[in-house]
Amino acid sequence: MTDTPPAVEPPVLRKSLGVLDGVAIAASSTAATTSIGIGLGVTAGVVGLHLPAIMLLAFLPVLGIAGAYTRLNRVEPNAGNAYVWVGRSLNPWLGFMVGWVTIVATVAFLAYTTAVTGSALIQLAGDAGLHRLGGLDLDPGSTAQTTAVGIVVLVAVTLTAVTGVRKAARLQGWLLVFEYVVLLGFCGYGIVTGPHDFSLSWFDPFAIPSPTALAQGLLLSVFCYWGFEAAFTVTEEVRDPRDASRAGFTTLFTMLALFLLGSVAFQRVLSEEELAGHGAEGLAFFGERLADQPLAVLPLVALMFSAVASLQAGVIPAARGMFAMSRDRTLGPVWSKVSPRYGTPAAGTLLIGALAAAVATLALVIPRLADMITATVSAVGIVVALSYALTALAAAVRFRGLLREDWREGMRAVVVPTLSALSLLGLGGYLGWSFYTSADHFEVSADNGWFLLATPLVMIGSGFVAAAWARWVRKSSYFRTGRGTAAEAPAASVVVPR
Repeated sequence: MTDTPPAVEPPVLRKSLGVLDGVAIAASSTAATTSIGIGLGVTAGVVGLHLPAIMLLAFLPVLGIAGAYTRLNRVEPNAGNAYVWVGRSLNPWLGFMVGWVTIVATVAFLAYTTAVTGSALIQLAGDAGLHRLGGLDLDPGSTAQTTAVGIVVLVAVTLTAVTGVRKAARLQGWLLVFEYVVLLGFCGYGIVTGPHDFSLSWFDPFAIPSPTALAQGLLLSVFCYWGFEAAFTVTEEVRDPRDASRAGFTTLFTMLALFLLGSVAFQRVLSEEELAGHGAEGLAFFGERLADQPLAVLPLVALMFSAVASLQAGVIPAARGMFAMSRDRTLGPVWSKVSPRYGTPAAGTLLIGALAAAVATLALVIPRLADMITATVSAVGIVVALSYALTALAAAVRFRGLLREDWREGMRAVVVPTLSALSLLGLGGYLGWSFYTSADHFEVSADNGWFLLATPLVMIGSGFVAAAWARWVRKSSYFRTGRGTAAEAPAASVVVPR
């Protein structure tokens, strides 16, 4: 007779967060200042002077996705969120893939934000009169220089994230206050004094040049909203899981207001050529057009704070996602080690920072920062759309019984997420096809369609390889049941009719 090994309690994260902490983490992860300062220029290069229209249009499916996250989180709060929900409601292989591509996309985002942070710091050094260092001409458009400086910042914010989410949330809260004050001040002033006439055509999506431009613009805009769900990755660390939902929606509507304000302000102040031509230096150029030094440097400081906050906020949800997957033995045990001192997945957080630094170094194959940003955003936009779509479909399947019980509630719980999912899948598929047909050879270049398509395909394909390893080598029970190792459900959980 053999002894039965004692049951092993799953690792538990420390509950220390409130709704404002969740808002700070989600808002920092979404990084409105970075999206306005850089994303608007990239998007304007695709859709022209129709930024308000594309931001409004992209908000609709994302709002449906947010509703799906909220309902799923209400009945099954889990740090793995979409990975757990899709695995249970649709298929474990799809669930693993969603968790995997979300983490891979986050690492790519961290690599891109690392370079953006370095660029902002080099621009600030130039404004302070420092243009050379050790015989080297400082160039805020150089991927090599911006990455080297940004990695130093990445190391610092990763160490801060290790010491506790609450401490990180407090830091991000103060950074957000400064960013939003600067954004509201400069954008409001730009709307009032900008030299370019306001036009209602800016809000007309039918005036966008082509269907391909519309599809790419929408996915770029979805990328700008990406990050609101970071509030759900810390759902096991909030005192009430419903706070995660409140934080997610608060963040999403705040981002919509800021993006519309920034879009109109930029188009009032800058021409289409100026919008599309300044890349990572767009917000600094905007500030210089509106004010003299030293006030003109404030938007650049806000951009730097936003980039630093989003670096830290990106590390936090990625580490929590891998924590949940490791807890289910779909990833190695190192990711679920909880620091007894800080109550956080410290080892996983450090590893995420190291992976982001490594990917940032690999990105040096694209020498111009603007090209690297374009390639990263296009790739991440496609995989984020796929991840959101599968999560929305998981909600529709899980709550389909509501259609028989209450048709109004069923519409919100089933039909709206389904329409959001189909729209994102259609956009991603159309854009992938347009990338494929736009080139006849492969080249590592931000304007090569095959390269832009290959990058998200590698992200997705690597997920199925990792899933096969977890299924047949690690022998994770997740692939038999689709159920994650659940956190304790809240008392407010509801029974969903099937």
